[in-house]
Amino acid sequence: MTEMSSENFLQVIKEAKEARNWNAFSQYIAYFEYLGLDVQEKEGEIICTLPKNKKFIGNPVLPALHGGIVGAFLESTALVHMMATQEMTQLPKIINITVEYLRSAKLEDTYAAAVFTKTGARVVNMRVRAWQGDRNKPIATASANFLVS
Repeated sequence: MTEMSSENFLQVIKEAKEARNWNAFSQYIAYFEYLGLDVQEKEGEIICTLPKNKKFIGNPVLPALHGGIVGAFLESTALVHMMATQEMTQLPKIINITVEYLRSAKLEDTYAAAVFTKTGARVVNMRVRAWQGDRNKPIATASANFLVS
């Protein structure tokens, strides 16, 4: 990963949108790379995948993913969705995120998708849902607010 200016990163976002190559973000955001975040567009929807990885286990007895990893994955999904779908003049900054943990996250691939609940001139509100296997049985959801201008 190389250091870059905000202007250069905004150019990376623009080029990723034009090529519809959502994984281009990951090579410039170290935490996305650490998570192994994979971003795909399926039926017009941006879906992020957190691949199964033993280093993410928080409870070895179950085993279950650490809640911090799940929360970071939800925040990352919201950020990717925003970068992929909104016009940006600066990088968004997280204001707050509230995560609801609904069930243990097993050691398997985890998926997430985000939707906007309100897009204002300065603040964007989003909901994110993560699941494993069955999309109708989420493991966690989150509400997030980002400063966009």
